[in-house]
Amino acid sequence: MDSVRSPEWPPAPLSGLSANSAAARYGTPAGATPASGRAAPPTTPAPPAGLRHGTPNAGPGRSAPPIPVKILVAGGFGVGKTTTVGAISEIAPLTTEAEMTSAGIGIDDPGARSGKTTTTVAMDFGCVTIDRSLKLYLFGTPGQNRFGFMWDDLARGALGALVVVDSSRLDDCYPAIDFFERAGLPFVVGVNAFDGRLAVDLPSIRWALAISDQVPLVQFDARDRLSVRDALLVVLDRALDRATRDRRD
Repeated sequence: MDSVRSPEWPPAPLSGLSANSAAARYGTPAGATPASGRAAPPTTPAPPAGLRHGTPNAGPGRSAPPIPVKILVAGGFGVGKTTTVGAISEIAPLTTEAEMTSAGIGIDDPGARSGKTTTTVAMDFGCVTIDRSLKLYLFGTPGQNRFGFMWDDLARGALGALVVVDSSRLDDCYPAIDFFERAGLPFVVGVNAFDGRLAVDLPSIRWALAISDQVPLVQFDARDRLSVRDALLVVLDRALDRATRDRRD
């Protein structure tokens, strides 16, 4: 799995002077007189505490770094992907927003209700720590068809995806759902409640999108941190369920 190493992880502890002593390297107590005759071969020293049990960055008083998990935030143009990443990210999110110009008229349509004046031309990036053992790295995809070639690269190494949907423009999310169904990547459909309400109810949306009952369908608010958190936890649960079934098979 492709992953990103968190810049906040502590470096491995440096060995002290005692780790380079003859006693530590050869197992001979300090000040002991070597036995006469053939010298015994040096023994392999025990690894430092921070290198035991496969925890290279753990040391005395330190816990293992969190596991990095890559999650995609995908969907059509103007459905709230950038807002979703920005609402939950614990760092200033990396965005690639550019001003919309007259050249995009008739091509980039954010919907009649939207006051959107910028568009993502590459990707969005943010991260959030779930607990001490898990950290999510969020990659928001561009929504326009002309940037579709980037999706394969952004999806590499991802464990799951949140497909953001505008209930008044369901046709804009069909390409995203088709992409993840073909890729076999676990995904959750999150219906962004613009103005706190939906144009149609969730059962009607499931029928219109023709997604199976195994695909979670949730309502959330892309502007609200706790609402976004709950939607991402559903994605994690979906990815964990897929990994568990694959392990059994």
